[in-house]
Amino acid sequence: MNSDLNVLIQRYLDGTISAEEMASLNALLLDDESARREFAVLLNLESAMEAAAAGWTKSSDQSSARILTFPKPARWIAAAAACVLLLAGGGWWWQSTQRAFATVVKDAGVDELSAGAKLQSQSHALKAGSVELITALGARVVIEAPAEFRFESAQRLHMLRGRLSADVPPAAKGFTVITPSGDAVDLGTQFGVDVPERGAAEIHVFQGEVIAKAAGSGEGKSLRGGDAVTMNQGASDARELRSSAFIQLDEMSGLAAGLAAGQRNRSEAALDALRKDPALISLLDFESGEAHPGVFRTVQGRWPGSRAPEFVDVGDHLKLNVGGSRDWPQLTLALWVRLDRLGAPFQSLLHTDGWNENNPGQVHWMVTKATTMRLALFSNTLAAGSEEISGFPDSGTPVLPDQGRWIHLAAVYDSTAKTVRFYLNGRFDRESRLAIAHPARLGPAQIGNWDRHDRKLSGRVDELVILGRAMSDDEMRALFDAGNPYR
Repeated sequence: MNSDLNVLIQRYLDGTISAEEMASLNALLLDDESARREFAVLLNLESAMEAAAAGWTKSSDQSSARILTFPKPARWIAAAAACVLLLAGGGWWWQSTQRAFATVVKDAGVDELSAGAKLQSQSHALKAGSVELITALGARVVIEAPAEFRFESAQRLHMLRGRLSADVPPAAKGFTVITPSGDAVDLGTQFGVDVPERGAAEIHVFQGEVIAKAAGSGEGKSLRGGDAVTMNQGASDARELRSSAFIQLDEMSGLAAGLAAGQRNRSEAALDALRKDPALISLLDFESGEAHPGVFRTVQGRWPGSRAPEFVDVGDHLKLNVGGSRDWPQLTLALWVRLDRLGAPFQSLLHTDGWNENNPGQVHWMVTKATTMRLALFSNTLAAGSEEISGFPDSGTPVLPDQGRWIHLAAVYDSTAKTVRFYLNGRFDRESRLAIAHPARLGPAQIGNWDRHDRKLSGRVDELVILGRAMSDDEMRALFDAGNPYR
């Protein structure tokens, strides 16, 4: 074995290897079969014993003792041999299992793991929160609860359920996520894997390339940035990218800091105050356990262990009936969302039924294909000279980030003042003026799919607030500041 490989393996074993040295070690192992064999000797008990039997001899003066000699041993081989001999096999198991496959970098609301914890081959279950890990080869992984997982090695992670995002450097190329539906094999990239409690696992590639290998399929499918598949019954079926479905690395610091700063308590206090507001029409925080009819997944909301509906497929929706049959001259709509960028014309935030000439004032609140927010009331018209070209009040600013994060959307309607005011993350964005402004009408409505042709919703929603009055700019800013999960 050459001296360079000797040094690199020693540093790998000591845990002192740098990213550049790790890349050099990978290159040597890829190019040299004998080097791979020598490396395997160290990492595998059976290989080590085979090497001992083939190349090492008993000392002449201690033939009855289990002490072996070998010519000019490298230090790491001596250490491995000593463990095998002195501990009769158990020592090598100790060496292998004590080496951490990954380390916890930070956690946000996770009770089971904390920063600095070393992860080996044992199984882990997360009930709430999110955790950021770094593998021994430098892959950075975020896992969101509820989740069950275990590392088989630094390069192989089994996900029984839950979702993760991964950022894999060249040194960790080949990092593999194993699911019940199939595997995701990284080729140096950023990607996400979703393993629901029921149904097939999904792979979403944000950047680079991943090979999807559906269980039972003999071939892998190459995915590049923007691609996504569902691994189902031996096939990898294309689907739309769910950019907001995964907690990303750049979110973890903000989420952890928000929890440490007491943001969850501030949010709960703000909601308690709203519940006492005499103008409150509805407040859906999805924590009461109240059953909502519809088709959706229940997943974690903005806070560790909280609940939120998630809309994934065409037809997913949540039904509600609020506001009765009365007219509302003023209306405030506010909602925390984590939405994907989609090609569908509209994403439905709240659509009332009965959109026709018999119901002037029916409310349709949505995000448009241009990722702006829109509030349309049936039979309303814009004032002359309005900047909007759509014929409906729209926000002036796109409201969706390039890659999913929690954002706060709000619209305030005043039929007397004939205005619609839009807010993004608590800040006033734009006011639209109307020529005709009917009082708002609510009643039976849906969040999510309202029309299969153009009203799909993809993502999560949390804390829908509907008030029968116009909130002020200061109130809107305070509502956002109190409920913001990031710091």
